[in-house]
Amino acid sequence: MNYPNGIQKNSTNNIINYGNRGMVLEDDLNITNEYYRECDIAIIYKKPTPITIHKVNYKSRDNAFIEKASFKIPSTTDYNGIYKGKYIDFEAKETRSKTSFPLVNIHEHQLKHLDSIVRHGGIGFIIVRFVTLNKTFLLMWQDIKDFIEGDTRKSIPLSYFEKKGKLIEIGLRPRLDYLKYIEVMYEKDEKRDFK
Repeated sequence: MNYPNGIQKNSTNNIINYGNRGMVLEDDLNITNEYYRECDIAIIYKKPTPITIHKVNYKSRDNAFIEKASFKIPSTTDYNGIYKGKYIDFEAKETRSKTSFPLVNIHEHQLKHLDSIVRHGGIGFIIVRFVTLNKTFLLMWQDIKDFIEGDTRKSIPLSYFEKKGKLIEIGLRPRLDYLKYIEVMYEKDEKRDFK
């Protein structure tokens, strides 16, 4: 089919790619978590970054903005909440690498935090999006810990995510249904340690 101004439509490419819609991982997770709350599936929120405000410009009563602020303390992880009586805590990261996820993208205090969450009976994991590959994985804390303790590499290879992680397909509602993998763990053994 020809369009005005000489633009041609490639009729052999009928595949629609929903993966590159300009949404970033955080947006996808926020939309997903909103869906979970609306449907009373889980209560999970993005944690606010703790800051100290030093200077505010009050242009008017309804129009104020922060001019100067600093981080109070290093933040822990991005998201937390509750699902079926279990505390959930996770970090969300993106990488443009096609082959691995650099461990420098997760801070030491975040790793310690996830370890503490799991030791105290919570569910800890990371969600990593390989942006250029349009693949999003959930990797449980124990698998991250096993990799860090058993390997000297400074990045987790894509093959490790493919072997140990769960590929989260992009959907409509919910956008990234990561809780279905947590649900599978419940079904296997309700007494399982979610490490």
